[in-house]
Amino acid sequence: MAGGNALLGVLGFATFLALLEAVPRAGLVSPDYLPPLSRVGGALADLAGEAAFWTALGDTVRGWFLGLAIAVALGVTVGFVIGTVPVLREFTASTIEFLRPIPSVALIPLAVLVFGTELRSVLLLVVYASFWQVLVQVLYGVRDVDPVASETARTFGLSRWARVRHVTWPTALPYVLTGVRLAAAVALILAITAELVIGAPGLGNEIGIAQSGGAVARMYALVVVTGLLGVAVNVLARRLERWLLSWHPSLRREVVS
Repeated sequence: MAGGNALLGVLGFATFLALLEAVPRAGLVSPDYLPPLSRVGGALADLAGEAAFWTALGDTVRGWFLGLAIAVALGVTVGFVIGTVPVLREFTASTIEFLRPIPSVALIPLAVLVFGTELRSVLLLVVYASFWQVLVQVLYGVRDVDPVASETARTFGLSRWARVRHVTWPTALPYVLTGVRLAAAVALILAITAELVIGAPGLGNEIGIAQSGGAVARMYALVVVTGLLGVAVNVLARRLERWLLSWHPSLRREVVS
């Protein structure tokens, strides 16, 4: 069954690629706006031989990784502090619900005003967007702790740190990793968006330059690279999740089934 689903997936993707080649060549869409897949592939091969492309890729990955690392550190720390103190949880609930829906792109004028087109502008947007993904999941995880287990640990004289380590953390870890996985995708989106809009060095900036210069095939090739980078980020996040949660009952059931 799994093999059949995989085969259907491969066939579906192959059909999609064939359409990308056939539609422009049939004249249904102008090749000036959607070049055939073969032209995009040629532009992609040309990119692989350019040092400037690899520099831009490195800039994007650096902005993504640094922003995600800062967001995860802040989200986990703040989430555990707020989640384990009921007064703080109630005190900050309305503030979190107010700030969380604000789009990070709305902060672009502030980022440019304060940091210009440097890496720090990208980090501001990436951290702001990713932080909420982690924080909310951590709060859910801390709230999901079994009160009986928590009270039992307190009865046996475990310190606050010991209760967090042995009771709260194992319960919250699946939520934390879900937040990290969501934040990783959001961080990549915001990093490329910031580069495209602000003009900070990276793949987004290269896409903007290719579009303004009329290099349509090159632009699509860069878009394909961002898509492949997104797939790689998602695969890595899921592998990390499976590795750190190999002990978790839900993952064991998934492996058995």
